[in-house]
Amino acid sequence: MARKRSNQVYIEMQPINFVLLWHMHQPDYRNYETGEFMLPWVYLHAIKDYTDMVSHLEAHPSMKAVVNFVPVLLDQLEDYAAQFATGKIRDPLLRLLATPDLEQVSASDRLRVFDSCFRSNHVTMMQPYPAYKRLYDMHETLRGHGEAELAYLSAQYLADLLVWYHLAWTGESVRRSNETVVRLMTQGGGFSHADRVQLLGLIGDLIQGLIPRYRKLAESGQIELSTTPHYHPLAPLLIDFSSARDSMPNENLPVEPAYPGGRGRVAVHLASAIESHTRRFGIRPSGVWPAEGAVSAPFLEILAEHGCQWSASGEAVLANSLRHSYPNQHLQDRGRYLYRPYRVQGKADSVTCFFRDEKLSDMIGFEYAKWFGRDAAEHLVHSLEDIGRNALPGENPVVSVILDGENAWEYYPYNGYYFLNDLYEILENHASIHVTTYRDYITSLKHIDAAALPVLAAGSWVYGTFSTWIGDRDKNHAWDLLCAAKHSYDLVMQSGRLSSEEMLKAERQLASCESSDWFWWLGDYNPPYVVSSFDQLFRDNLANLYGLLKLPTPKTVLEPISHGGGTPESGGTMRRAS
Repeated sequence: MARKRSNQVYIEMQPINFVLLWHMHQPDYRNYETGEFMLPWVYLHAIKDYTDMVSHLEAHPSMKAVVNFVPVLLDQLEDYAAQFATGKIRDPLLRLLATPDLEQVSASDRLRVFDSCFRSNHVTMMQPYPAYKRLYDMHETLRGHGEAELAYLSAQYLADLLVWYHLAWTGESVRRSNETVVRLMTQGGGFSHADRVQLLGLIGDLIQGLIPRYRKLAESGQIELSTTPHYHPLAPLLIDFSSARDSMPNENLPVEPAYPGGRGRVAVHLASAIESHTRRFGIRPSGVWPAEGAVSAPFLEILAEHGCQWSASGEAVLANSLRHSYPNQHLQDRGRYLYRPYRVQGKADSVTCFFRDEKLSDMIGFEYAKWFGRDAAEHLVHSLEDIGRNALPGENPVVSVILDGENAWEYYPYNGYYFLNDLYEILENHASIHVTTYRDYITSLKHIDAAALPVLAAGSWVYGTFSTWIGDRDKNHAWDLLCAAKHSYDLVMQSGRLSSEEMLKAERQLASCESSDWFWWLGDYNPPYVVSSFDQLFRDNLANLYGLLKLPTPKTVLEPISHGGGTPESGGTMRRAS
């Protein structure tokens, strides 16, 4: 609708529904044999990103969002909370932070500090802090003369480095309000054991408070909490490797024709996720964000069988699906098909499907970090307004922006504080943008005008394909290793050789092996040190599984799969949709 005033034409904005979904996920970093956490990313993102994200929502009570927690992340957060409650810390880096006499630590622990405590985006998380930057410069100067020169760095250096690393990983909301953080950052160096213990206590308090804070927001109706199959498996591939060819017909596949019993394994992951979510939050989840937004018709059927009301994926998946559904029709402007719910015809037609706006999601994930926070927030809102202006009367658009809730902020000044604060403030007071959740959107409509989708082309939120997880030589080799382990698992579980407790441990270990993350990181385009870490974690998981099955570990499991060598955007933790 338009009206003319003087020489200008003003197009009235149709009201739109806006759903913002933050996906919170980390793979399982625990070694089940030793109980140790092999990498610190769960607790670091907890004190920085999960803390800041809930703080922004608390500060803007009229702002709604969907927050998706993968159960294996919640498992680890609860594990850390228990460690702080008992005082038995099983994370090596946290143990070092609390170690009274750093003069006596082993050479391997010294190396762990050096190797870990510069892992961040230096532009936003080191350069603003001269005392931290000075520690880095000292390390690099000595290392330039040979690794042996690092022995000259004292116990006080280690203490200061450990404190600064954790201060840099502390959320902006904490930094602005917590006296301990303010005092330590002002002090700058010479940190005592008492200082480190105080910081450790703050870390424990932040982690222990996280799940209750999100649950409180959910109980108030401000946010909807959704879930993902428990250990974040790439569900369509577990069900059928050949689903990768829906979007890439010539894709190379593993030697094994299929993952043994994959459909049943996906159902187990989903049932476990629903049970753990209900136990933690006191309500059954209405919807599921699939791992990596990866969907297929058989997977949606499993969701329908478990009573899930909604799911979501990427815009490219919808475009591919429309091309498959209507091969003789030209794909129209995205504004005419993207901003509406869909239902896939067949056994999964009880699941309402939404597809994210890739452009807006990628703007938050990759571009707005380079902008002033207010400018970025206003640009996003103006983009939403344009969608409303371009909508036809009566269209009632629903716009989905979906992305990681943790990985982008490392690249924003102040951990994205100003962007998120301004965005939420504008949206809270906007007359024509109705911020909602998928559950509320579905509940508010007596009849959902969902478009029929005859064919769902399997794919993910990355490129609309599964190329990030299968097809590459290294990734396919990893799938073959996993398939071989699953064959052994099936035989041993059917043999009656294991006790009930041993079977439970083996099942949990298998579930961890089935995570999509191991396949994400394999490949020459990823950084070598990250590839090495995740390659080792995957093979350690497989080796532990063979041990629990009381079988020898195959030699192929002991050999590295991939080596890396690339420098991807954002360190490879996120990928653009296209």
